[in-house]
Amino acid sequence: MTHETLWTLDELSTAVSRALTVDYAGSVNGRVRDVPDRRTIRYYTTLGLIDRPAAMRGRTALYGRRHLLQLVAIKRLQAEGRSLAEVQARLVGLTDTALEALARLPANLDEAPRGEPEPPPRRAERFWTAAPAPVARPLLAVPLADGVTLLLPAARSLTDTDLSALRDAAAPLLELLKERRLLAAEGNSTFSQGDAS
Repeated sequence: MTHETLWTLDELSTAVSRALTVDYAGSVNGRVRDVPDRRTIRYYTTLGLIDRPAAMRGRTALYGRRHLLQLVAIKRLQAEGRSLAEVQARLVGLTDTALEALARLPANLDEAPRGEPEPPPRRAERFWTAAPAPVARPLLAVPLADGVTLLLPAARSLTDTDLSALRDAAAPLLELLKERRLLAAEGNSTFSQGDAS
């Protein structure tokens, strides 16, 4: 029993690109991609131009040789100037043998190196084993003037002497804020950037 080689979406796109390096001039009208990217392959699947993925590994879709034949055949037919509707009519119900003849894959395609495999899906971490998030340290709010509050880490409670010393030390800063008109007006504790003009 032989196992079919399966590709991820990126590996399939790479295989199509390698297959089209032989006897392929690209699109005649310049409106379609010469080589289908991930989005185009998904679009072709929704249109029914190519089969749905052959298998799934977790959330990763896997594609086989028939998908490769279908995509190369689509690109070769588009290179002849055919529309997607014409391509779809031409490909519907074709056997693998008929697709092989239409796709004309190069003989050494299977010998080419495959692309980088997608990393395996991450397993959900068990929340009870994870390190706890850092805990926010509580802050003390020290009002210095109307609209000006100093925030300090709550290492300990502040005494009246602490509050007086902080207000004295902040006096030059408060004077500068008043000179620059960066303080709220007397009795108005709301202050916005627009008030500074």
